[in-house]
Amino acid sequence: MSEPPDDLARAVEAALFAAVEPMSVEALSTHLGGVAVRGALHELRDHYAGRGINLVERGGKWHFQTAPDLAHILRRATEAPRSLSRAATECLAIIAYHEPVSRADIESIRGVQTAKGTLDVLMEAGWVRVAGRREVPGRPVIYATTTAFLAHFGLSSRRDLPGIEDLRAAGLLDPEEDLVERAAQPAAQDGASDPSAAQEMP
Repeated sequence: MSEPPDDLARAVEAALFAAVEPMSVEALSTHLGGVAVRGALHELRDHYAGRGINLVERGGKWHFQTAPDLAHILRRATEAPRSLSRAATECLAIIAYHEPVSRADIESIRGVQTAKGTLDVLMEAGWVRVAGRREVPGRPVIYATTTAFLAHFGLSSRRDLPGIEDLRAAGLLDPEEDLVERAAQPAAQDGASDPSAAQEMP
């Protein structure tokens, strides 16, 4: 059985349990008076490994989460699974592999105009956020993924996204229409999308 955490690790543990959202190393350090907390975080991560809850880092921020193999126990039977339309799935893949991207970038890769509701669905799910505006004429809004996206898919960072060959080997790509492979190609700049692109159906 692992040794109990020391006083600093216990303080970090308490701060994370009380936090309403994941915390960065810098935020934790500031909260605890400027002490170095990275070692304590690693100590706690090892302490909780194999338990019912784990300490994980997602996008540079730390939080406790239910162990992946036990998540189904806490999921209510009446909870409807979150299901995305094909259009939303394609948009999410493009944003994840190419962020930050504008609507014009997304449309250039997909070859169709993107309905406003498609991006709204991804933002309501908490997986996509507005990341600012691109400094070009018109200053279009650009989008990026969130820490919640990383947590939902079990990723520590975007570097952990599977490669094209990994997806194809897992049978997750349609060999006839490989959208994610197109998403890995450089996106067009705003205003460069094909004006003849088809309109996406609602």
